[in-house]
Amino acid sequence: MRAKKGDRLVQHGRVVGQHDHVVEVVEVLGPEGNPPYRVRAEDGHETIMSPGPDCLVDHKKEHQR
Repeated sequence: MRAKKGDRLVQHGRVVGQHDHVVEVVEVLGPEGNPPYRVRAEDGHETIMSPGPDCLVDHKKEHQR
């Protein structure tokens, strides 16, 4: 998985009825776009995240359209 600043990470819900969790990458801490990432949720909370296999990258240019 590789991401850049401004990309979104979408973590899918693990159980029926649980919504996807979407965060924005504000800093890439790993080499060459690899995890971990500093991310910001919609409520402004920031944390460090190393996404698992249930997470997808929504690249910035794709969600600007």
